[in-house]
Amino acid sequence: MSHRHSVRPGRRAVVAALAGAVLGTGVLAAAPAQAATAPQVSAQGAFALNPATGKALFGKAPDGRLRTGSTTKIMTALVVLSQPHLDLDRKVKIKKEYTDYVIDPATGGLRYSSAHLILGDSMKVRDLLYGLLLPSGCDAAYALADTYGTGSTTAQRTSSFIARMNAKAHELGLTNTHFDSFDGVSNGNNYASPRDLAKLAGVALKDTTFKTVVGTKQYRDMQSYRPGGGTHAMAPWDNTNKLLGFYRGAIGVKTGSGPEAQFCLVFAATRSGRTVVGSILADTSADQRFQDAAKILDYGFAQSG
Repeated sequence: MSHRHSVRPGRRAVVAALAGAVLGTGVLAAAPAQAATAPQVSAQGAFALNPATGKALFGKAPDGRLRTGSTTKIMTALVVLSQPHLDLDRKVKIKKEYTDYVIDPATGGLRYSSAHLILGDSMKVRDLLYGLLLPSGCDAAYALADTYGTGSTTAQRTSSFIARMNAKAHELGLTNTHFDSFDGVSNGNNYASPRDLAKLAGVALKDTTFKTVVGTKQYRDMQSYRPGGGTHAMAPWDNTNKLLGFYRGAIGVKTGSGPEAQFCLVFAATRSGRTVVGSILADTSADQRFQDAAKILDYGFAQSG
């Protein structure tokens, strides 16, 4: 709901500040565009745009190259979804390589985020995409890269899949982006700019499967098929993106984190038929990235165009 009040010129800044403070709750609509002040965010880099028009709505070091963490998995999903004649019901057998990959050999605990895939079972590609994008499963990323890469060995197939990720980045004009992994677990040469990531998300959201997956708060319909028949019960997958359900109109997209990447978020929301897509890289905490995203979204919706 939008409320307009007759305000003396000297009080406009105060009213705009108060409106901005309340906007994160979704209680009030954005202040008039002329009164909107660009927010201060703690992330090293951030960007937002209107994907329908291409208009930039916010930027902080928008073309700086920063580590991406698991926001990399947006491209992993897009490469899979770009397959000609993709069969989302194709079953993929879960290999030891995938399940071992996420385990710390020294401690036996998890070293990477996991979808908890079950060794020897099979899962549909559709479910693996949920496992990739909601709990940010690096095991699901491995399975998809191995399935859709080319070559006679797992190493060759995953390498070719990463090459396709970079080819897709080049195709989309993402000149400040490079991938060296299928999941964001970097060897030191995995980076993107905030502008590139927001543009990538805008493209990915045009795919109805991708949009459905990243807009899902919890997924419990996955099936893990046993080799001899029947299925294994699995715990539900919760989306790591807390904007869903917190920010009115939020539709995605993907979190990321890591020692070098710090805390990342690619985000999108739609209100009154307008969509704003943005990205945050190298923020100071897991919660701060969501707060900064809400401020950027508020500011984006407060602008025209």
